Amino acid sequence: MDRSVAEQLTPHLPAEVGEIIGRKREIGAIRSLLSTTRLLTLTGTAGVGKTRLATHVAAHVQRAFPDGAWLVELASLQDEQLLAVAVAEALGLQEEMPRPSTESMIDHLRDKRMLLVLDNCEHLVQACASLADTLLGAAPGVRLLATSREALGVPGETPFIVPPMPFPGPDDQVTGSDVLRYDALALLAERAKDIAPEVDIASRPVAAARLCRLLDGIPLAIELAAVWLRVLSLDQIIDRLGHRTHFLRRGYRTALPRHQTLGAAVEWSFELCSVQEQIMWERLSVFAGGFDLAAAEEVCSAAPLTREDVLPLLATLTEKSIVTRETYGTRPRYRILETLREYGQDRLAKSEAAPATRRRHAEYYLGLAERNRAGWFGSNQVECFTTVVPEMPNLRAALDHCLGAGLRTEEAIRIFTALEGYWFFFGGPAEARHWIDRLLDCRQMTGQERFSVLTMGTFFALMQGRIDTARVLLEECRLLADDCDHQRPKAITSFLSGRLRLMTGDYEDAVGLLEQALDWYEHDSGEITGEITGDGVLRDAFLPAFYLSLSAIFAGDPRAGSWVARCREIAEAGGSRGEIALAMWAAGVARWSAGDLTQAASLFRSSLRLERSAGYRYSPAWFVETLAWVAAAQRHDVPAALLIGAADAMRRVLEVSLEGFRPYDDAHRATESSLRARLGAKDYRKAVDEGASFDFNTAIGYALQQPPEPRAESAPSVAPAPALSQPVLTPREAEVARLVAEGMRNRDIAAGLGISQRTAEGHVKHILDKLGFTSRAQIAAWYVNR
Repeated sequence: MDRSVAEQLTPHLPAEVGEIIGRKREIGAIRSLLSTTRLLTLTGTAGVGKTRLATHVAAHVQRAFPDGAWLVELASLQDEQLLAVAVAEALGLQEEMPRPSTESMIDHLRDKRMLLVLDNCEHLVQACASLADTLLGAAPGVRLLATSREALGVPGETPFIVPPMPFPGPDDQVTGSDVLRYDALALLAERAKDIAPEVDIASRPVAAARLCRLLDGIPLAIELAAVWLRVLSLDQIIDRLGHRTHFLRRGYRTALPRHQTLGAAVEWSFELCSVQEQIMWERLSVFAGGFDLAAAEEVCSAAPLTREDVLPLLATLTEKSIVTRETYGTRPRYRILETLREYGQDRLAKSEAAPATRRRHAEYYLGLAERNRAGWFGSNQVECFTTVVPEMPNLRAALDHCLGAGLRTEEAIRIFTALEGYWFFFGGPAEARHWIDRLLDCRQMTGQERFSVLTMGTFFALMQGRIDTARVLLEECRLLADDCDHQRPKAITSFLSGRLRLMTGDYEDAVGLLEQALDWYEHDSGEITGEITGDGVLRDAFLPAFYLSLSAIFAGDPRAGSWVARCREIAEAGGSRGEIALAMWAAGVARWSAGDLTQAASLFRSSLRLERSAGYRYSPAWFVETLAWVAAAQRHDVPAALLIGAADAMRRVLEVSLEGFRPYDDAHRATESSLRARLGAKDYRKAVDEGASFDFNTAIGYALQQPPEPRAESAPSVAPAPALSQPVLTPREAEVARLVAEGMRNRDIAAGLGISQRTAEGHVKHILDKLGFTSRAQIAAWYVNR
């Protein structure tokens, strides 16, 4: 029987404990690169697995080198003058070279054909660069594989960034079968098997995915966390990971001292930075989720750093793998892995610069939110989205800071209300309610500020169907409005009261109240022209017109058609995709109510397409629901039941209660009753459950496909959701696009996917042709945008 590669290793490479977990793409790319370059340097952050990858690949390619593959471990070497000694010891030349020097080492290697692995070069980067440069010229049969936090900077060098292991995103649905699909989960499962065999990671895929996300997919961090499975559950480990660098202090005693704890690995990187780099690292730790250059220059430029210092320092920290560069659309952004960020935060908290740095961060993002405030409700709404959404982690951090120990309520309210469009179209009402509850706990605010928060609280409570909560908040709004001399607060209160009546089924009262609000906005709102208000609920007449249209439709009011038309006029004049889609949907509800099912379905699908193109989250749940009503009325029973299940699942994600929406709940119950009667309880439940299993995009895709009526005796499997943009890439082309976005060349893509370079080139050409692009950079930008 053939022995494994690990069993065949000669003593000059370490015997691995076992085969490496995952990393197939990286292994393929490194092996391919080693065949074409003399010096390959694996870079990446501490604990990402550079050494393991290097030794694993060396073990598998050593047969290609007649003089073998040799590992030179440099972690414990502090004096660069001893580099030649370390190499001699690794090669077993102590007796031949009692006093080895770089020159004698070069002479020995001049005619050798070997692979030399220089491990952990970052603290000896200059000496290693000099040795590598000399070897490349003097020893043509020697290839070098180096691991370092930063590239050596030698001509002819090929850097390869080792990324963290892939793990599921927060919105991905994870099942037990996904454990082997994500390298981070596979590593956790394998280590758990060794450490605590009774723990079945596959049975807890959601918790396992969350743990891997908390640890950024860093292999060292995952292995250190897995050690605790001997005494703690997955949930207990997750609970304690709020301060991971101190919690993960137990490691393997046989590991290098700097790898025995995650904190030690990070501290190793920090100590190798210059004083200015350390200060920059600490200050960058205030950013959450990433940042751009403008933000870094504004927040980090305070004594002893100037604005001119920021870019060079950012560049050096990127070279040293402390900061990673990524692309959002066409704009470069930067990010510190969460583990390194937390270490920087701990350091910053102990410095006098902490309060001022956090204040500058909050002020910068307050300005960003207010500059984009108007953009949420106009023709440049998508541009506003692409500007603000990547900064939402920072905006949340700014809100946290303003609501923290040094309470700055006014700034917190300004940030929150400036983001109203995000909460409404993209973020969902659940998160909005979280911030509203925190704001309402603050007592240090004026009456106008409290009214602003209360109105938004009422608005988003109604979006979730939380009727009792909305009534309590609305009553306090009414009291504050009665004490105000202006009509605007009274108009806002009338609007919110009308919307509440619509949701409780009091349609005629709703029409009266919303007509008052619309009339004020259309005719009397000139009294506040030029006034900057912070109510954050009503900007113009669109929302009163929208809810007035719906109230009139359900009330059977003959004026409904004119209000629907007015609603569409206001939306189209403003140019906001979200409002245009809502107005179109209201027109669809009117046609459904009148029995014109074909036109209703067309309007609902048009609304859904428009919202999907911009990535909206809240309204599509209702659009899918109303398409279910139409499908049921047309006796497309199984598709209707699938859509019912899908809409239920979408509302659960948004924490929306259908029972709080009387008109929709009535239609929903009627649809359910007719479907259950025609399909039978068993087949109806089967179809609903299948629809509930759809993820968000699959549900939308299914709703837009106009599926043919399947046979009633069996519910269909879900048809594949269409791609988010046309033309559609094949699965292989989508995979190639991802690799292009990661910066891989055609030969690297070929190695990673196990295809020929010509085939990889063909895939790239097809992608360019299909998307109408002329460069790989355009492919990368397109992929990142999605």
